[in-house]
Amino acid sequence: MKTAFPNIAQILGLVDVIIDDAKTLDAALGDVSVLLEREVAHYHWVGFYLVDDSQVNLILGPYVGAPTDHTKIAFGSGVCGQVALTEMSRVIQNVDLEENYLSCGINVRSEIVIPIKKKGRFVAELDIDSHALSPFTSNDSELLEAICDRLARLF
Repeated sequence: MKTAFPNIAQILGLVDVIIDDAKTLDAALGDVSVLLEREVAHYHWVGFYLVDDSQVNLILGPYVGAPTDHTKIAFGSGVCGQVALTEMSRVIQNVDLEENYLSCGINVRSEIVIPIKKKGRFVAELDIDSHALSPFTSNDSELLEAICDRLARLF
């Protein structure tokens, strides 16, 4: 059941089970997407972008939410592409104020993107869109960064 914000330790425990039980990377990423979208009230689109072989594009991986046209994003393009360049998390509380924003839908008001690094190398990112304005807090960052740290071992 969706809550304003779930217990971080409980969600991380469920993520650990998903990782331990996953047969493939896509299965783990898909199950984590479903878990987050199901449990957090302000997460309306949850998905992953993975670095392609050229190391200059992100390719859409497993996700939950409305379909998106953004199946391939060049490094530097939009919020996701900026995270790929800087390898630093971004929290956009109001996408209307972001100059380099790639719109994923008319209902999206905010976005948070967290990089995934394996042994210091950027390999993917977790992208979450919300229909709420300014919903993200330090709890979101703490939870999502811990999840991405755990997922890194699968890459």
